Amino acid sequence: MKKLLLSSVVLVAAVLTGCKPSANGELVGTFREPFFQEDPYGMLFIPLGSFHMGPSDQEITFALTSQKKVVSVQSYYMDETEITNDEYRQFVYHVRDSLALSLLGEEEPDKFYINEGEYNQLLNWRRIPWDNEDYSEVLSSLFYGENDERFYKRKQLDARKFNYEYWWIDFKTASQKVNRYSHPDIKNASASTESWKYREGITDRSDFIQREVINIYPDTLSWVHDFTYSWNEPMTQMYFWHPVYDHYPVVGVSWKQATAFCIWRTHLMNDFRRARGKVIVNDFRLPTEAEWEYASRGNFDQSPYPWGGPYIRNRRGCFLGNFKPLRGNYVDDGGMHTIVVAHYWPNGFGLYDMAGNVSEWTANSFEEAAYNFAHDYNMDYRYQANDADPPVLKRKTIRGGSWKDIGYYMQTGARTYEYQDTSKCYVGYRCVETYLGRKKGDTRDSQVY
Repeated sequence: MKKLLLSSVVLVAAVLTGCKPSANGELVGTFREPFFQEDPYGMLFIPLGSFHMGPSDQEITFALTSQKKVVSVQSYYMDETEITNDEYRQFVYHVRDSLALSLLGEEEPDKFYINEGEYNQLLNWRRIPWDNEDYSEVLSSLFYGENDERFYKRKQLDARKFNYEYWWIDFKTASQKVNRYSHPDIKNASASTESWKYREGITDRSDFIQREVINIYPDTLSWVHDFTYSWNEPMTQMYFWHPVYDHYPVVGVSWKQATAFCIWRTHLMNDFRRARGKVIVNDFRLPTEAEWEYASRGNFDQSPYPWGGPYIRNRRGCFLGNFKPLRGNYVDDGGMHTIVVAHYWPNGFGLYDMAGNVSEWTANSFEEAAYNFAHDYNMDYRYQANDADPPVLKRKTIRGGSWKDIGYYMQTGARTYEYQDTSKCYVGYRCVETYLGRKKGDTRDSQVY
C-alpha cells in the first residue's frame, strides 16, 4: 500500500513539473520554439549605441530648451520614410469598413459576421456593398444628407463618424508602488501595514487599462487655418485624396491620431501573425526624442545635420533638404511645399527626410528642463495630458524641421513643440518598433554588435 501511494505521488509530481522523458532529471527548460524577429516592411534596423544628444551648434533662438548630454538607446526599427498619405489612407479605410460591416452585421449577422463563440464575433472582410441599393438604407448613417447637385451629385461619407476605439496600458501609473500592491480589503489597515498601501479606485491590474476613442480623419483644413492671407484652398481639396499626392507625407494628423495609428498598425500585424499560429511581435509606437535624434544623426555623432556635414548645400550648391532656404523663397530647394518622400539622399542609417519636408511627432512631452532630469538610459519624458489639463501640459515634442522652417530647425539637435490635440499642415510622423534581440541567421544576440 505504501509503495502504491509513493508511486502515485511520483506520477503526480511528474505530471505537474511537465518534464519530458528525455530530460533525465536535468533542468532543461520547456522546449519552446525559438523566436526570430522579422524585419518589418518599410523599416530599417537602427543598432544600439550612445551619442551626444543636444545642440551641435549655437542655439540661435536662445530658448535654452536643450543641452549636451550623453545618452544610450536600445536597438529598434524605424520607418524608412514618414508615413505617407496612401499608408494613412489604409487606416482610414479600415475604420470606414469596420463601421460599415458593423451596421450590416446587425441586419444580417450570418452574412457579415464570422461567429466564434457567444462573445467572439469577427467581421467578415468581404467587399462592402456600397453600390447595392438593398443596403443603401442601412449604410445611410455613414453619409452626409442627400446627394448635392452643387458637388456633382457626389455622395459624401461623413468623416465625423470615423472614430477609432482602442485601449492602452498606463505603465507609468502602474509602476508606482503605492498602486502596485493596493487592495480594497485593506483600505482601513493599520500603520503596521504601511508597505501595503491603498489608493482609492485602484483594485487590480485592469484599472491601468485606459480606453480612448478618437476621430482619425486628417484635418484637411489645416492648409488654410495654419496661414493667414494665403491661398492654400487647392491643397485642402486635393492633398489627402488625389493620387498625385499618394507618396507625400501625411499631414493634418494630431499627436493623438498618430498614436492611434501606431496602435492600429500593431493590431494589424499581430492579428495576421496570430491567425497563422506565430508569436506576436512588439508594438509599433512613436519614437522617443532620444531615438529620433540618434537615428537622425546616422552615426555622425557630432554633425549638426543628418547627412554628416556642417552645410545645407552640397559641393554643387544644391540644397540637401526641403525647407525655407531664403527669405520668402520656398522653391530653391526644389519644392514649394511638401514633396514626395525619399526625394533627397538618405542619412548614414538609410533613413530619408530626417531633416525637412515635414516635422515629426515624437512620443515625448515637451519640457525645457527635461534634459536635466531625464535618465541617460533610453531617455524618455512623458505626460499623458487629459482634455481638462492646461495647454502647457499638452505640448509634445516635434523634430526635424519642415518645408516652411528655416535651416536651423533642420539640425539634428533642434527641438520645438506643438499641442497634442492640434494638427498642422507641416507636421507628420514615422513609427518605430523595439528590437527584441534576435534576427534569423544570427548566431548570437545581435544587440552586442
